[in-house]
Amino acid sequence: MSESQIDTQTLGEQVVRVLKTIFDPEIPVDIYELGLIYDVFVNEDADVKVLMTLTTPNCPVAETLPLEVEEKIKSINMVKSAEVEITFDPPWTQDLMSEVAKLELGLL
Repeated sequence: MSESQIDTQTLGEQVVRVLKTIFDPEIPVDIYELGLIYDVFVNEDADVKVLMTLTTPNCPVAETLPLEVEEKIKSINMVKSAEVEITFDPPWTQDLMSEVAKLELGLL
């Protein structure tokens, strides 16, 4: 591996750790465990793209949450650029929540 190449798996794991520090303001669970993160892409140039959704299209944080995600990812030293794409396909449902989130919310 040349010096210019990065370990995309390690960086991906760092991105997930950062995502787990961001909470939905209406539900006391982080956005990763809530199932709002559909995919994290990391390339060898340290560009990160996150495909995520919101609990509803008219979520009160629809404007601010993607910006917070982008800013926190950019704060990781190795990240060169970060992009957040919002999708509602498929729409979010409680089924996407991890067991940790369901347990925390008393759904199990």
